[in-house]
Order: sequence, then structure tokens, then C-alpha cells
Amino acid sequence: MIGRIPIRFVGPVEPEGRWPAKAWVGEVVPFRATVFREGHGRLGAELLLTAPDETSTAHRMRLVGEGTDLWEAQAMPDATGSWSFRVRAWADDWATWLRDAAIKVAAGQDVELTLAMGAELLERRRRLKLFRDAAAVLRDAALDPADRIAAARAPRLAQAIERDPIRSLTTESESHELVVERERAGVGQWYELFPRSEGARRRKDGGWTSGTFRTAAQRLPGVAAMGFDVVYLPPIHPIGVQHRKGRDNSPTAQPGEPGSPWAVGGFLSDGSRGGHDAIHPDLGTPADFRAFVRKAAALGMEVALDLALQASPDHPWVQEHPEWFSHRPDGTIAYAENPPKRYQDIYPLEFDADPDGLFAEVVRVLEHWIAQGVTIFRVDNPHTKPLAFWERLMADFRERHPEIVFLAEAFTRPPMLQALAAAGFQQSYTYFTWRNTKAELEEFLASISHETSAWLRPNLFVNTPDILTEYLQLGGRAAYQVRAVLAATSSPSWGVYAGYELVENVARPGSEENAENEKYEYRPRDWAGAEREGRSLAPYLARLNEIRAAHPALRQLRNLAVHWSDSDDVLVTSKHLDARFTGTGSPDGVVVVANLDPHSVRETDVHLDLERLGLDPDAAFDVVELLTGARWRWGRRNWVRLDSRVQPVHVLAIDYATATR
Repeated sequence: MIGRIPIRFVGPVEPEGRWPAKAWVGEVVPFRATVFREGHGRLGAELLLTAPDETSTAHRMRLVGEGTDLWEAQAMPDATGSWSFRVRAWADDWATWLRDAAIKVAAGQDVELTLAMGAELLERRRRLKLFRDAAAVLRDAALDPADRIAAARAPRLAQAIERDPIRSLTTESESHELVVERERAGVGQWYELFPRSEGARRRKDGGWTSGTFRTAAQRLPGVAAMGFDVVYLPPIHPIGVQHRKGRDNSPTAQPGEPGSPWAVGGFLSDGSRGGHDAIHPDLGTPADFRAFVRKAAALGMEVALDLALQASPDHPWVQEHPEWFSHRPDGTIAYAENPPKRYQDIYPLEFDADPDGLFAEVVRVLEHWIAQGVTIFRVDNPHTKPLAFWERLMADFRERHPEIVFLAEAFTRPPMLQALAAAGFQQSYTYFTWRNTKAELEEFLASISHETSAWLRPNLFVNTPDILTEYLQLGGRAAYQVRAVLAATSSPSWGVYAGYELVENVARPGSEENAENEKYEYRPRDWAGAEREGRSLAPYLARLNEIRAAHPALRQLRNLAVHWSDSDDVLVTSKHLDARFTGTGSPDGVVVVANLDPHSVRETDVHLDLERLGLDPDAAFDVVELLTGARWRWGRRNWVRLDSRVQPVHVLAIDYATATR
């Protein structure tokens, strides 16, 4: 039954209530509820938040806009584990009396009776002298009624009542769970690289010598220097020979072509077969891999490993567990298809034939790599496997390995994408790469920041080996700058695939994939030469990650606001963090103004909702352009000129110390 004070729509919650809402340590979480009652009496509400160690704290909730009945309190969980929260609401008898008394006394209606009613409320606390004295003033008919009302509004009395309201009809909501995970579950800068390309070289006979973990480790300082803290490696396992794909996804590989790493399972140096727990012999030894992980850690980076639950025809599972695969009527194993696309080099797994056996094997594989130092797994195509499997796996690892982070690479329909996140995946790829117009981006950014933020954490990758959008193909350097800024400032987690900093924008004809695709061939790059010649965006990416490190508002998800401009090509967003949560004692606010047309100049007026930035609606203040160091005086309405050939984006920090009304 509904309580005496109705409390509805308590959040954050996963809409179905099947899985808990999520947060990470250091995330500012807005807790909300709709609270109302009959009549016109004033209400009060507070959030009751219980930590995993069962300590509880109360946070006063505030009404979000008069007449909305929506109450909110923000809190920052500071420990991993299962938290619980509920909302307590009450009739605020003192606030109701103050409002009514001010009206009645001013109108001369029932003055003495009204003041006596206020005294009765204060006398509920007659054990405290402050309340006894205030009640006596209200009852003193020798004093002017206006002075008696003023005494009831005295700051000391108001502060005491704020701490412990005079209330009745107290009601509590049901309790809800909030799973809080480590910071990396929600915050990070990802960099994808293929170890076999780093240090690869062409031999005199025209063949290739593969890069190794040792040569790839030489690239790690450069990645760290750009401010990335997660190094993501595509599958590092043996690659199948049967039906191996060749250059640019050719159905037939030529001699010496390495094949796709996602065709997991092949032959080791001794002729035996290796699968998901083995390392490709060209890359080195398990000791070499562990050394790579240690070097990354020494540079402040974690290693994310690809988990591709599929097999090449040469995988040991094919011989040892044929029941894990689907068979055609002629007895052959069905390869992967997405008509008209055919992937003869990959056998998908059949998860319903032996669910317990397959689950145990996947757990074994994950445990193996965790023992090697891997803390993050990027899961390939999880939407092609049963949701029930992932729900079971995520629950198992949350219990035994809560430090492990899983990223879902699920470019699929929204119900499945969102269900994977709700079922436990810590992060998710999104449709960001295909949202390029102002209208598309405004809708998308509002959705990920507010509508789904209780259970889905977006990782905004700007590109992948499979995704080179038309915007990047045709937009040149400006397009690459715009997309990097939008990803780095719109989500706490973002990522790039190696080569982005070199503006690699040539696609295989008729596709959104890079030409000379690294999935199917070695692709060494001259990083140092590009930087010497000024062609590299590495300094630009480094600056973006520096800005993220310096501005805690950018490492939050739920605080993004969309503002306005008079141009259909100029997107305006901001992030603001209250001084309570910045750790500096001052608020933090960043405004991004982006010209989405990478070929032109745009001049327009920008209109800011200053209250969303913690400012007075008519405030004037300084902004600092974080990419150039320029400083301007801004307010609610501001003119901008963005030339894509020079600077397509402004990233502006608000100097709150300069704000005036």
C-alpha cells in the first residue's frame, strides 16, 4: 500500500527492477523521488544511504523546481560494494506554518491564534532553550506581530530546524540496491593497438616479420604520454589456418598473411593446437606478455584483453567439444554468417547444447588471463550470445572478482545493448560514431547522460578497425579534432584506435572500414616521423586527456547539459560539478562549442543556461580557452567564430572567481 506521504519513482533504478543500478567510486549520483501529499502543506524529504559496511548517512533532498513534486539529493559513494538507499518524507509542519502565518499576520487574520499555533509547534522541542525562548516570543501579545514573526525566522532557529525538522506523518520508501564499482568501471582513456604491428618489418623476400610483445612494449611510453590509461589488445591467441582471411577481408589469404586475430585458435610452435588460453607464437611467450603488462602498469596503464567467444576451424574446442557448435545436415559445422556477409574462418558457439560446460570453460579462460595480470576484458559481439549467459557470468565475477571490468562491444538494437549493460557489463560501446549532426548528437548525449545513466556506462570510441565513418573519411583533420573533443568531454570513458592520431581516413571502397585494414595485415607506423613533421594529432589528444585530468566535471556522466546556438552546425554542451565534489573547494564548469561542419567557418550566438552551470542567470564571468589559453568575458549570450581550418572547437573553463551578477 502507498504510504501516508506518497513516495514514487525512487531512483536511480534499472527500469524493470530486475538488476541493480550502478555507480563507481567517485561518481556523483543524483538520487530522486516524486513526493507529494493531499492539500497544500509543505513537505520535506531526505535520502537515507547505507554503505556496504552498514553505516548510514542522511542527505537532505531539495525540490527540483516549484510545482514538479520532484526531489533530489546528490551523493558520492566512496567504497565498492552493494549499497542501499531509500527516501524518507514527511509533512513539514514548521514550513507550512511559516508560510501561512506570514500571509495571515500581514492580512490581520486570526493573528493571535496563528502565532499560538506556531508556539505549540516550537514547544514540541521545549527541552531546548532556543525553542522555548522563540515560543515565548510568539505568545507575547505585547510585541508587534511582525516582530514575533521575525523572531520565528531567526537564523539560529532556522538552522536548528533545518538540522532536525519539526515534522509529522513520516513515511519511508522501499529500499533499492546500488552496486558501486571501482573508478575504472566508469572512467578511463582507452587506446587500441595490435601488438603484431608494433615493430613489424618487411623482409627482403617480401614477407613479414611480426611485431612481438617486446617490440609493442616500446610503444607504451608514447601511449602513456598521450594520457591514455587503458591499452586494449585485440585477440593475442593463435589464428586459424583453414579459411584464413587475407588482405582487406579477402576470402583467401596469400602466403605469409597473418589472418584475423578474431579467428581464434590455431597451431603453436610445437605443432599442437592452442585456443583462448594460448598466445600466438609470433608474439612471444607468456613471460613476454606478463612483462608487457608490468611495463604498462609502471606507466600507469591497465591492459584490456579481447574476449572473442568464437573459434576458428583449427581451435582445439572443435575436436574436443563438437557439441559446442551447430552442425548442418551434412555434418559440417556452421560458420558465422550475417547475410550476405560470410565468415568462413569463424565458428560461432552454440550456448544451449552444454551451457554448464561452456560456462565453466569461459570462466577458466578468464581466470587464466586474470592470473597473467589482465584486469579488463573487451567482449566481442556479446549480443550474439544469450543474455542469460552474460547475466550468470557477470554475477559470478561481481562476487569473486569485483575488480574486473567488462566492456560490451555490442553494436546492436537498443533493447539488447541496454540489457547487456543492465545485466552487469561495466561499460558499453554505443552509437556515438554514427551520431554526427547537431540534432543527432543532442538527442544521443542527453540519452546517455540521463535516460540510461543508471545502468549503462558509455565508452565513446571515436573509431575502430571496423568503423571509419563517412564523416571521418571526408572531414579531414578538423573532423578528427571535433570527434575527439566530443568523445573526451561528453563521457568519462572514451577511446581511440591506433592511427587516429595520424588521420588515417582512407576507406576500403564501399565500406566503413579502413583500407589496408589492420585486422588482416601488419601495419607498422612511423609515429616519431609524423610528430616531427607536425602531422600527428598526438599532442592534441594529450591535451584533451590533460584537460580531463584537471577538470573533475569531465569525469562525470550524469551532469551533461545541452545548450543552444543559432547555427544548425554548432553544438553547445557543458558539464558542471558542485564545489562539494571537486576536492578543490571551488566548482568546476566546462563548456564545449563545436563546429560540426569540418569544411567551413561558422559564426553564431551561443546561449547558455547559466543555472545549469551553477551561476546566476544574469552573471558575467571569464572563460579560459583550454586548447589555446585565450581568455574572454562571457555571459548568457555570446558570439563565437569557429574556423574548421584553424580551430573547429572551443573547450572553455569557467573562472568562477571572476563571476559577477
